[in-house]
Amino acid sequence: MYKKISLDDKEIAQYINLENERQENNIELIASENYVSEDVLRAAGSCLTNKYGEGYPGKRYYGGCENVDEIEKIAQERAKKLFNVNFVNVQPYSGSVANAAVYMSLLNPGDKVLGLSLDSGGHLSHGYRISFSGLFYESFSYSVDESGLLNYDEILKIAKEIKPKMIICGYSAYSQIVHFDKFRKICDEVNAYLFADISHISGPIIAGLHPSPSPYADVIMTTTHKTLRGTRGAIIMTNNEEIYKKINRSVFPGYQGGPLFHQIAAKAVSFYEALQPEFKQYQEQLITNCKVFCQTFINKGVKVISGLTKNHLFMLDVKSSYGITGKEATEILSKINITVNKNSIPNDTENPMITSGIRLGTAAMTSRGFKEDEFIIIANLIDKALRESKNEALLIMIKKEIAKLANAFPIKRTYINR
Repeated sequence: MYKKISLDDKEIAQYINLENERQENNIELIASENYVSEDVLRAAGSCLTNKYGEGYPGKRYYGGCENVDEIEKIAQERAKKLFNVNFVNVQPYSGSVANAAVYMSLLNPGDKVLGLSLDSGGHLSHGYRISFSGLFYESFSYSVDESGLLNYDEILKIAKEIKPKMIICGYSAYSQIVHFDKFRKICDEVNAYLFADISHISGPIIAGLHPSPSPYADVIMTTTHKTLRGTRGAIIMTNNEEIYKKINRSVFPGYQGGPLFHQIAAKAVSFYEALQPEFKQYQEQLITNCKVFCQTFINKGVKVISGLTKNHLFMLDVKSSYGITGKEATEILSKINITVNKNSIPNDTENPMITSGIRLGTAAMTSRGFKEDEFIIIANLIDKALRESKNEALLIMIKKEIAKLANAFPIKRTYINR
């Protein structure tokens, strides 16, 4: 367990410590969450939060930036090594803000953008109508096919009809391999920029377990808090110097003010951890766990979107499998201390606040030491709970089993063998 904190502000301290307990006691299956090391926590909670310094290393608008300049440069160099890229901006506060900066860098308001639809596994910032990406740009979407897979010939056909200025690949709920080389060919045919949002698959990419977009994409963005197992935030990468200059202007002064130096330091620490051999071992186990987890549901006749996963996540169609909505499924599982998120599925008839599916991920519990056997147990318990959700006695029994598992695998304080 992370250390409990003591504050003069007892009210806030109470809720921080309660959240600490919740994280320790729950089985965390939200694919976009993970557990950082205490080194990352220390960096994020350091005196760097006091420092303000608009601009970039060597070109700040404020004095006293000699130390934070070095921290930012270290973060950049480590990210370059991890992702095999030439240029990195490590300042973005979040993935959506980073994506907005990419849009500003490559497009003008009203330009056409093509991204995966939300119900097929895309993201709000990839063109959804209520996002900046759908409000300020002319957004179009492609979808997965009836098998839940990307059809690159169909994407090319849509791109030729629309002629977008930018095509987005990399998703929030797609469980198969993304072929960046095929997207590059599509973009070349229609003279479009290729933007890869690898927020969910950055860890496997670093470990060489998923193809890298580096040789193909004009711009790459990743958040740092999912499979990368770092602090919350994002980075933007490119191999094109002119695009990099535009990205820097779009991040600051375009969308952001002073950098969050405590978060940049925490990103740098997580990059250091990702450069260690233990990180590749973690990613290998993460994907192995997810395949076993997913196969257990398939063996029970549960409908899994896209079939057997090839990364750290997958989606269940709970409406056709269990006769409940995604919202109902998350509430049932919450009662037994399993945390998941509802998720739209292809051609979903429910609205995005209800959904017909749930998304499951293995990143967080793999960080706590879960292996194949534990995920088989969890799949069986989830299946029982969703099939017999009205059986209160059964749910109480399952909750006790969950407590035993959670207690046996406490949150780790470090991920480096010392």
